[in-house]
Amino acid sequence: MEKLLIIDDEEMFVKGLKLSLEEEGFEVDAAYDGEEGLDKVRLGNYDLVILDIMLPKLDGFSVCREIRTFSNIPIIMLTARGDDIDKIVGIEIGADDYLAKPFNTRELTARIRALLRRATNPYTKRKDEIRRGELYINIPERAVYKRGKRIELTNKEFEILVLLASNPGKVYTKDKLLDLIWGFDFYGDTNTVTVHVRKLREKIEDDPANPQYIFTKWGAGYYMK
Repeated sequence: MEKLLIIDDEEMFVKGLKLSLEEEGFEVDAAYDGEEGLDKVRLGNYDLVILDIMLPKLDGFSVCREIRTFSNIPIIMLTARGDDIDKIVGIEIGADDYLAKPFNTRELTARIRALLRRATNPYTKRKDEIRRGELYINIPERAVYKRGKRIELTNKEFEILVLLASNPGKVYTKDKLLDLIWGFDFYGDTNTVTVHVRKLREKIEDDPANPQYIFTKWGAGYYMK
């Protein structure tokens, strides 16, 4: 089942579109601002992105431009405006298709299927390896090594590590990590994040009480230098 990501700040629009696309047989996730959408794409779990131009925190053009630095994932851009200039800019920075709101969901579905048929591995540009200090992360193999010795991580621990290591210096709150790693539909609380970060530190840090990789910014969240 192909997995799609909708990045749009109109919650009712997203809810309706998500339902329609799920009825067409797609798995659909959502993000409601540009920064959150970009973080989700970086995790590499999607086959296509539906990206609105007018977004809080980071506009759609900026999100598209950044995605193209690490991924060839198909992108369909949406806008409430019908200006040709938006379409031209979107295509020039790497979007694969463009639709003006309102649109027929059947047309969007047809365009999605056409792009998916043409798409190869969407993450061919993605960095397959990350090195942070003595840590070596091989993303395709989902493997982590320290001083040449493999460290066994759970799926969630690995995803947390990749997200933090891919964005050094960026602080992620527990709520943000919960949304990005577990998803909006997860029925749990931020204690889940606390437990996973603690276990991750126990595996990758020489001294978990004095971490050298995953740091806590008190009152804010976690980050990697």
